[in-house]
Parts: sequence; structure tokens; C-alpha cells
Amino acid sequence: MNDTAFARALLAVRGSRLLTHAGLILFGLAMLYPLLWMISSALKPEELIFREQGLIPTSFTLENFTSGWNAMRYSFGHYFLNSALITAGAVVGNLLSCSLAAYAFARLEFPLKRFWFALMLGSIMLPLHVVIVPQYILFSELGWLNTFLPLIVPKFLATDAFFIFLMVQFIRTLPRDLDEAATIDGAGHWRVFSRIIMPLSMPALATTAIFTFIWTWNDFLSQLIFLTDPALHTVPIALRNFLDSSGESSWGPMFAMSVLALGPIFGFFLAGQKYLVRGIATSGLK
Repeated sequence: MNDTAFARALLAVRGSRLLTHAGLILFGLAMLYPLLWMISSALKPEELIFREQGLIPTSFTLENFTSGWNAMRYSFGHYFLNSALITAGAVVGNLLSCSLAAYAFARLEFPLKRFWFALMLGSIMLPLHVVIVPQYILFSELGWLNTFLPLIVPKFLATDAFFIFLMVQFIRTLPRDLDEAATIDGAGHWRVFSRIIMPLSMPALATTAIFTFIWTWNDFLSQLIFLTDPALHTVPIALRNFLDSSGESSWGPMFAMSVLALGPIFGFFLAGQKYLVRGIATSGLK
């Protein structure tokens, strides 16, 4: 191949890559448009939100943030605190219970192991709407309604089968030679689990923590059903309270508080993004 042909081939490859990246950028901007529009609307005076079409506001204001923060009976920081407590409890509960259950399925031998594992996987197919009524009756009998217990305690009982499956697949990739070496040195199951399996399972644990955080923080239905006291409302319920079906809705403050509500999710995701990619790529879901 002469120099001219090589230069043409190189230009063709670079042109193809340029077109590919341009298409990806346009696709990314299309996906980000609703988020950019919400941020733009949060910075506009409320009367201009649906009147202006562009993303760049002609008039900037922070009034939506100040009015939205104090628009309800409690400040919005109160709802952030409620969501933080529930989310922290859910993350800790899933990390502890799901990791223990996953270790049992991946390393231990017990009667009907395959049956229980299949039954656990089958529970993934049950939608929340099927079990919400029995759960409500059970928690009502226990006197847990209008408390955070229905949203936190089940997480300590390994009820999220997806995360158990995720960790089982990851633990199965770890060599059993490590377990056997520790057993020869006198380590029991608990020491093998805490000193060997868990440190090596950090990607799977980070993946579990990130997904649990995002799903719990954004959960609306469960929190709406179990928490009827306004003092216990969380961020998703508080955002819904800005919309009034019979009167005027506060769009500007709602968009402003929605922008703030996205902050913890983005921060938590960015902090564990490296482990999230490794956890998904090495847990059998690739």
C-alpha cells in the first residue's frame, strides 16, 4: 500500500470515528434534555417556565429554591433527613443480609440448596403490587405503620433477591483455594466470610449499595403507603405535595427541590462508579 492509499484509509477511519462520536454526543444530549430543562426551569421565574422555550433563561432567580425549601409545614431539609435515615438503613441492611445469604448459597452445602436458590430467584418475578397488600396487613398487625420500620427491617432479612443473586455470581468467581487455605489455618465460616470473601467482594458490595441507595431514595409507592404522617414524609412524597389537582401547582419550587433531590444520587453514584462497573462486569451479568 502506497502512502496515498494509506492516508485515505486513515482519513476514512478517523471520519468514521468522528461520525460515531458525533452521533453519541447528539444521543446523549437528547437523553439529558429533560434534566437540562428541569434545571433551567428551576432558575426561571415561575411565570416564564412554560412561556419560554429555550434552555437558557432570559431572567435568572433563586426564589424557587428559597420558597420551595420552606413551602411546606416542615422545611425540605426535614424530608431530606427522613429519606437519608431510611436509605442508610436499607443500604446497611442489604449489605449485611444479602452478603450472608449469598455466601451460604455460594459456599455452603445444605439440604434442598438448589430448590431454595430457585425459589429465591422466582421471587424476583413478583411485582411490588402483588405483595404490598399482605405486607400492609402484616405491618398493621405489628403496629409498624407510620414508622420507618416497614421500610428498613425487611432489608435486614435478605428480601432483595436480585442482590443475593448478584453476590452469589461474584463469590463463585473467587477461587475456593483461598477458603481451603484459611480453613487449614483454623478459620471458621465466619472468619472466611469476613476476612476473605467480603474484602474481595468489594465491587459486588459497592454495586449493591449504589442500586439500593438509588432505588430507596426514589421509592414513592411504599413510602406513600406506610408513611401517612406529614412529619415522616420523604423527598419523593414531598415533591408530590407541590402538585395540587384542585388548585394551582407550584412548578418552580418543585423543579428547584427536584434538582436538589438529584444531588445525593449523583454524588453516591460518582463515588462508587468504578466499583459499579467492575461489579456488573464480573458477577455473571455481562
